[in-house]
Amino acid sequence: MIKEIIKDQFVLSQKSKPATKDDLYIIQDLLDTIQEYDNHCVGIAANMIGELKTIMVVNDEGHYIVIVNPVILKKSGKLYETNEGCLCHIGVKTTKRYEKIKIEFLDENLKKKIKTFTGFTAQIIQHEMDHFEGILV
Repeated sequence: MIKEIIKDQFVLSQKSKPATKDDLYIIQDLLDTIQEYDNHCVGIAANMIGELKTIMVVNDEGHYIVIVNPVILKKSGKLYETNEGCLCHIGVKTTKRYEKIKIEFLDENLKKKIKTFTGFTAQIIQHEMDHFEGILV
């Protein structure tokens, strides 16, 4: 179901909790919502639709990746400064991101995966992981 994007800074500043199998329904809501905003949204975290769980969906060059309970195992490459926007607020903010990250996560079937992401996809994942910590970029 397409959900409304939360803009309440108090709600968005709260930390998310790890997702369980009981939270998997959130994945479909995230997929429906990111597709609704496809022309200007490349990633969405569960707290953006009011669910304080560590689930995100990322558009990786036209393919949606579901990432549940991610943990960054390694950051590498150049730490660079970039400007990012978010559906949760107006405008862009400056932040720093790593070029490459290696993460451990669960997929939509709760199957454990370890994968390295680079470039823009790595940047999106880092942005959504900030959401999990209540950091608004």
